[in-house]
Amino acid sequence: DQAIQQARKALELDRDLAVARYFLGAAYLEKGQSEQAITELEKNRSRAVALGLLGYAYAVVGRKAEARKTLAELQAISGQRYISPYEIARIYVGLGEKERSFEWLEKAYQGRSDYLTRLQVDPTFDSLRSDPRFAALVRRVGLPQ
Repeated sequence: DQAIQQARKALELDRDLAVARYFLGAAYLEKGQSEQAITELEKNRSRAVALGLLGYAYAVVGRKAEARKTLAELQAISGQRYISPYEIARIYVGLGEKERSFEWLEKAYQGRSDYLTRLQVDPTFDSLRSDPRFAALVRRVGLPQ
């Protein structure tokens, strides 16, 4: 609730503040207000990190075709500029495709994605936490266990 309140305050100051819109979407998602999250994240489609979370949100609410379309969009953008494999892994988690998610997390590790520093606290990866490969990745990244 506090994150939502603070993000809204920031957006009152600057309606185009992308980071505030991203965090508002993320907070709505964590609160279980998926449709509000999607609404906010759709306003921020120009940012890859927002696309990753948007694709995840589509997937977890059952809008799998839109999740796959967002996944294809991210992969197309990656041909033009850097997109962290972490964001692609996130969408695969939402789709329930654990193996594909681990493949992309490994690519993120090999590419030294700084997004991996969020691995222990990013709730989008909660469904992978019980898998021994997740614990092994956390160790390789050097995060506390």
